Amino acid sequence: MATFDDFMKLDIRVGEIIRVEAFEKARKPTYKIWIDFGEEIGIKQSSAQITDCYTMDALLSKQVLGVVNFPSKQIADFKSEVLILGAYARQGVVLIQPEQLVNKGDKIG
Repeated sequence: MATFDDFMKLDIRVGEIIRVEAFEKARKPTYKIWIDFGEEIGIKQSSAQITDCYTMDALLSKQVLGVVNFPSKQIADFKSEVLILGAYARQGVVLIQPEQLVNKGDKIG
């Protein structure tokens, strides 16, 4: 069982999606996503299998939550540096977002 201390080890931040591309080399339909986490963390990239619920245009400027202190993961020719948080719903992966507009880089905890 995870403890509260385990949860506190995660650095979860708010970021804004600034660029999206189709990830043609991925095995399943996937996007390459660039997220601006503000001045302290900067721009990080991630791959996300969220094509069932989102178009590329719909993702631009959307705020998302991301774990920024996991090790990066190489996926084909792309380095995924951040884990974007979402719920595995019946219709596909649904992104978790702040209810109100907040600053890029704000910490969740």
